Amino acid sequence: MKIDFRPKLAESLRHYSKEKFVNDLMAGIIVGIVALPLAIAFGIASGVSPEKGLITAIVGGFIVSALGGSATQIGGPTGAFIVIVFGIIQSYGIEGLAIATAMAGAILVMMGLFRLGAVIKFIPYPIVIGFTSGIALTIFTTQIKDLFGLSIEKLPADCLSQWATYFRHFDTMNPMSLLVGVCSILLIVFVPKISRKIPGSLVAIIVMTAVVYLLKEYCGITGIETIGDRFDISNEIPDPQPLHIDMTTINQLLPPAFTIAILGAIESLLSATVADGASGDHHDSNTELIGQGVANIVVPFFGGIPVTGAIARTMTNINNGGRTPVAGIVHAVVLLAIFLLLMPLIKLVPMACLAGVLVVVAYTMSGWRTVRSLLRNPKSDVAVLLTTFLLTVVFNLTIAIEIGLLLAVLLFIRRISENVQISVLRDKLDVAQGTEVSQHETLNIAKGVEVYEINGPFFFGVATKFDDLMRRMREKPLVRILRMRRVPFIDSTGMHNLQILVESSHREGIRVILSGVNPTVHETLRKAKLDRIIGEEYICDHISKAVAKANALVELEEKMR
Repeated sequence: MKIDFRPKLAESLRHYSKEKFVNDLMAGIIVGIVALPLAIAFGIASGVSPEKGLITAIVGGFIVSALGGSATQIGGPTGAFIVIVFGIIQSYGIEGLAIATAMAGAILVMMGLFRLGAVIKFIPYPIVIGFTSGIALTIFTTQIKDLFGLSIEKLPADCLSQWATYFRHFDTMNPMSLLVGVCSILLIVFVPKISRKIPGSLVAIIVMTAVVYLLKEYCGITGIETIGDRFDISNEIPDPQPLHIDMTTINQLLPPAFTIAILGAIESLLSATVADGASGDHHDSNTELIGQGVANIVVPFFGGIPVTGAIARTMTNINNGGRTPVAGIVHAVVLLAIFLLLMPLIKLVPMACLAGVLVVVAYTMSGWRTVRSLLRNPKSDVAVLLTTFLLTVVFNLTIAIEIGLLLAVLLFIRRISENVQISVLRDKLDVAQGTEVSQHETLNIAKGVEVYEINGPFFFGVATKFDDLMRRMREKPLVRILRMRRVPFIDSTGMHNLQILVESSHREGIRVILSGVNPTVHETLRKAKLDRIIGEEYICDHISKAVAKANALVELEEKMR
């Protein structure tokens, strides 16, 4: 098997120049500054300490840029993983999260090696929007405690129980925390209207941290919780820690690991596709999956959380001139410098300010306009959208993705099965019917010959439908012609039903002839040795040959009588 692994960094460095480096350097510095508050906020919201979010952005961002298949992709922690990471920590602890993340990384690498990058793009859009909107609502829910400054010792893991807890504790609200959170949201919203080059989230954190510090030092207001009040912060890079993995742990963590892998694949490839449209480049999806996989294998050893491509940071990179993976590497170096030199200042950041940052992230993720437009789509799409959304909110993302995918597959099979048509022809047949050929040729079908035309794939969803049609026929013909000119493929169930049809027809003295069999289907028949049961001479490449052979068989039968 040929491995499709061609990192964009190697390709970019072949024709690198000083001008490109200057552009990448400036873009990387800006993206690093933009990524700082998000990495901290995503880390805390996921249930880990703030430095773990930064370590994820540093290590994961470096590996994604160095080994990935996109020239402009920026990797790191994202809001989409908050829900699943928080749930894993609640159920399996930090070590369980590390093992699940490494397993997800291995799954991503395997997906890239087996060239499944293109397949991921075909996951139905309603599923993506459904769980993204569900994640957005769940993120918003998790931030209510810090936004309102509620005194709650421990929050439940599920969304509905969290709201019930909030309503019981709203009398403990801290008005100053709420004011800080609201002011942070207003700064994030209105700063980009003044200058898009300055990240609103960074301005909000700097301004509100300074305000809260002054209120504490000079006004005696001490009720506003900061990061330092909740976490012990270190600016030391942790030594790699071993992961203790056994089969019991693998069996327990495989479902959440699969969810992390699928979610990471979807988000990273979606981000890479958006980046292609903005930069004019073209990413290698399989290499990107391998790069993302390696990042998720390495990051857990340093205590990090799952890594994926971040659309907002990737677009910031492109908009500021970044065109090669060097910009992503610079972004990781900038974050490393901040981690080593400025980490003690992070403890002064108010928790309500970070809650404001994540409320805006949740609003952006919700895509409510897209949801509103999708609700006008066919009922099957709406069912997938609402089911995935509700399962994400009420249960968890693992169940939502698994059942959402299953529902989408079942609805797709039903839709394809309904569109596959099987028609029965007798007496006369127009060879050119259903084609663009203007000259028509009519074939006379002898009495005792029936032509069954299958329009669509002969797969398990259609095989039963065809079998039912056979059983409803009252009169038994002498010859059955299966016209398969519009059958692109036939699966194992279709082959099994076809074999049963041929064998039962032969027992009843009915000859079966296949017509218009394309080379792919013919090869499938040959491998299954069904051509021997049918008879190679009764597998025809054109309907005129099949009808002539069938008419000759009927004529021979009449003479023998």
